[in-house]
Amino acid sequence: MNNKRTIKLNVPFITRLEGEGALELSAQGDTIEKLHLKIFEPPRLFEKFLEGKSYKDVPDLNARICGICPMAYQLTSIQAIERLFGIKLPKQLVQLRRLMNLGEWIQSHALHIHFLAAPDFLGFDSAIHMAKQHPEILQRGMRLQETGNALMALLGGRSVHPVGLQVGGFGRLPERKRWDTVRTLVDNALPDAKSLIAWTTTLELPDYSHKFIWVSLKHSKQYPINGGKIAASNGLNLTYNSYDKHFHEHQVPHSTAFYSLLNGQDYLVGPLARLNNNYRILPGAIKKYVESLGIRFPNQNMFTSIQARAIEIYFSLYEARKILDKGCPVEAPYVPVTPKAGTSCFCTEAPRGMIYHRYQLDEEGRVSRCTIIPPTSQNQARIEQDLKYSVKKFGLNHSDQTLKFFCEKVIRNYDPCISCSTHFLDFKILRS
Repeated sequence: MNNKRTIKLNVPFITRLEGEGALELSAQGDTIEKLHLKIFEPPRLFEKFLEGKSYKDVPDLNARICGICPMAYQLTSIQAIERLFGIKLPKQLVQLRRLMNLGEWIQSHALHIHFLAAPDFLGFDSAIHMAKQHPEILQRGMRLQETGNALMALLGGRSVHPVGLQVGGFGRLPERKRWDTVRTLVDNALPDAKSLIAWTTTLELPDYSHKFIWVSLKHSKQYPINGGKIAASNGLNLTYNSYDKHFHEHQVPHSTAFYSLLNGQDYLVGPLARLNNNYRILPGAIKKYVESLGIRFPNQNMFTSIQARAIEIYFSLYEARKILDKGCPVEAPYVPVTPKAGTSCFCTEAPRGMIYHRYQLDEEGRVSRCTIIPPTSQNQARIEQDLKYSVKKFGLNHSDQTLKFFCEKVIRNYDPCISCSTHFLDFKILRS
């Protein structure tokens, strides 16, 4: 194949991805001259239109940032505000919020694995084409998604843009009958989740491992969702208040979204980062099963992200079952709230990785200023660097269509939600 040819390849959007953007790759011979993720979706301006809004309205508005992981955005903002107001929730309400997060992880990961990623590893253009030969894969995905959605709706009222959460707790608690129904769904889903991990070991996972920094919340006793410190693989261990001293966003000409760097370096957030940092505190039974399948963490192979998501689904169901076994709560659904002026921040773990929120409120609890940094915008620089390394190792001598498909596979490892970056894939290769 002539690697000196000049090629211009344009594809209007990348399939099996949330949002739209472009990738431009310029190469001369075996040298990559330019590789840019070009995100062209218009800024959504959530940070700006939250200004002037009451703290009571912030959770419902933030849910609209993403239809897949609305609770992560809600709970990050809620906990930042509760931190400012000095609110301490009873342990039971904290556990109920965790139950909702677990449901969100289940449904988001199940969607990605079965409908977005699986076709890559089984050689299909789409989940629809894959379904003709492997209907059982999508059926498993739908069962797991149903369970995750049910957990979200149990306390949120609905799974898309839930309305049950509020500063100080919940609007109401669930009825016993619904609680028991969801517990049965979780029981039935556990075997699916366990077999899903084993299924991922049957896939041919490429290995383009290379050194990079990963970042997630880290906790000494429980797998982190809504608590812990910010931990990086380079040894940094930070409180939420130190976030803006080390993590900085910047604008690049080819993207409407900010890029985030950790002390000037790209970094990874997401399920692989979480498992790399927290694998040792998974329940012993889960670790034993995972290790019996030959899966090891930490690692720096992004293609094992599908296994990381499968493990988190199983863990989420395992922990959800423990919470549900404690019985349907009957205590008050919320605690009193007294607004207070000041500034506060918080981090949580969305399915796709760590979220950072910072709020400045006035005496009446109205937002004066806020900052929202979602996982996808934090991963953008890492995706570009991964592509530069992996494409070169893969080989620029492949056809344009083969290169395009490979780039899409690499990008889908991160499960990016471009629209959520509150600010992929048209594909262009220039060879000279």
